[in-house]
Amino acid sequence: MSIETIISNMARSARAASVEMARCESRKKDAVLIKIADRLEAEGDRIQAENRKDLERGREMGLSDAMLDRLSIKPATITGMADGLREVADLEDPVGAVTKSWTRPNGLQVSRMRIPLGVIGIIYESRPNVTIDAAGLCFKAGNAVILRGGSEALHSNQALADVVGSVLRESGMPEKAIQVVPVRDREAVHLLLKQEEHIDLIIPRGGEGLIRFVVENSKIPVLKHYKGVCHVYVDEGADFQMAEKICFNAKVQRPGVCNALETLLVHETAAPAFLPPMADRFQAAGVELRGCEETRRILPRVAEATEADWEAEYLDLILAVKVVADMDEAIAHMTRYGSSHTETIVTSDYRRARRFVREVDASVVMVNASTRFNDGGQLGLGAEIGISTSKLHAFGPMGVEELTTTKFVVFGDGQIRE
Repeated sequence: MSIETIISNMARSARAASVEMARCESRKKDAVLIKIADRLEAEGDRIQAENRKDLERGREMGLSDAMLDRLSIKPATITGMADGLREVADLEDPVGAVTKSWTRPNGLQVSRMRIPLGVIGIIYESRPNVTIDAAGLCFKAGNAVILRGGSEALHSNQALADVVGSVLRESGMPEKAIQVVPVRDREAVHLLLKQEEHIDLIIPRGGEGLIRFVVENSKIPVLKHYKGVCHVYVDEGADFQMAEKICFNAKVQRPGVCNALETLLVHETAAPAFLPPMADRFQAAGVELRGCEETRRILPRVAEATEADWEAEYLDLILAVKVVADMDEAIAHMTRYGSSHTETIVTSDYRRARRFVREVDASVVMVNASTRFNDGGQLGLGAEIGISTSKLHAFGPMGVEELTTTKFVVFGDGQIRE
């Protein structure tokens, strides 16, 4: 069977499955998620055996240790996937919820009801656990999903797909509600992105190159974020001890993630006292600092920042530092160089905090907290399928609710339009 036929059949069957999923009862979806979790743990050895095939091939391909680590399925990975499904099962089902209702002067009762998006395509790299995380969230929200993981994880993803498929069959659920693309050929991605008749939304997860490729080639709407250029602004009169803790955590805890701090902005009146001890702590942790002219006057040993540093997503222990005249300059810098991901202010002034929240354009805006909290689990969504920095149709971490949309429902008692 050709790749084109495989992808076309998957898309058509996903559309048919989505119709059944839209009317599936919450308790049945939850029971299936829990059963998949139990089956993952029961078949952990087989899943790890398939994963070892991918790891062996990855070593032959020359994948880095970091990539191999992302690809690896350990016992803790299995436990994490299973626990994640149980957490999703415990979430409130958004499908059928009425978000707003009102009565018109003519007596019509109008409301908005949450419904599934339909069919979602997810294209991602390396981490096989995304297969289960994404499948669980889409399933909970009543959608059908087609998953296309990285070619390096094919054996692992197929093993996971087998577990999921067997549970769906046994439970009397549409087996094609969760499908994994079974071929490595990149042509499968091109073909998937052309299935606009059957797929409602594409969500890419991975590096900027993958996301740009998907956006440039898709005929289907894409939810995306290209990169996370996140800022912390230390305001005039900020609590320096708090600011130091927040900045250090935002940069150092996990520098290789999209919600890590990349540029530190400091008010000019705070900079002389705040930057020297902050720089000492950063440098003791191995952070390379690159600063503006005023930063380098205060910290002479710091390397000079170039224009490219202000727009860089380092994903590493590197930090750009800029001294700004006031909040206006800080917000202007974020507007020009930020990626609408996460922006934080550290301040003791409530009015300036409120202004920052109103004026800064980002999916998550924080006051006196680390950028690392831009995460679905940390913000109480239970889990997330990714972080959107585009505003249609979701902005920020996407949980179960963001995998639905709303329709209008109108009740009347014989009204006609004059």
